[in-house]
Amino acid sequence: MVDDQYRGLLTEREREILRGEAEVSDNYQYRVVSRIRTKIENIDEDTEILAENREDLLEELRDVVCKNSE
Repeated sequence: MVDDQYRGLLTEREREILRGEAEVSDNYQYRVVSRIRTKIENIDEDTEILAENREDLLEELRDVVCKNSE
């Protein structure tokens, strides 16, 4: 099992499910998507904390997110 401190937003299992590499029920996939949406909502608070305490880390986060959206 992968240590959570070394993953990004998604767990390895969530990545497999989203890629369609894992056979799961529609209900389970819905729960996974719901859990990911909650994580995305929590990023808002995390960015506020970074803005107040570690602007350098916030900038690194922006660089990664913006780079991947291009």
